[in-house]
Amino acid sequence: MDIDFILKIAGIGLLVSLCAQVLSKSGREEQATFVGIGGIIVVLALLINGISELIDLIYEVFSL
Repeated sequence: MDIDFILKIAGIGLLVSLCAQVLSKSGREEQATFVGIGGIIVVLALLINGISELIDLIYEVFSL
């Protein structure tokens, strides 16, 4: 796993938490929840892509 991948996930987490806090403080709790769910979906999409690359690498190493 590359450090760039970890930094992307951390950056998305910081951005989502900042946006959720701003929305929550302004009385828009529903939008804050949607921003949180959207952030989770984006991070999961990144993780699925990373896991797919890992599986391809395992197949390549073991010649399966």
